[in-house]
Amino acid sequence: MANFVLNAQARADDKQGKGASRRLRREALIPAIIYGGNAEPVTVTLELRELVKALENNSFFEEVVEIKIGDKVENVKIQALQRHPAKNTPMHADFKRA
Repeated sequence: MANFVLNAQARADDKQGKGASRRLRREALIPAIIYGGNAEPVTVTLELRELVKALENNSFFEEVVEIKIGDKVENVKIQALQRHPAKNTPMHADFKRA
């Protein structure tokens, strides 16, 4: 079992792009994508508070993370994390299926 569990919501097609991502960030939500494996890529939204709490632990970058999207669970590893250049807050996360 993974030590880290993040709750996410699937993002609709109209909630994608630069403007939509900025609106999400103003609401303390982080856009993210899950890709790899045999399944199609999935765009999701994570809560900033949950992600920042998980990022405090260095093992988050090495271990398998569970992302719950509704009733579906994805086992992933973090592939890339973009941060704000001045504030150092997460702006976007890429996860690869484990």
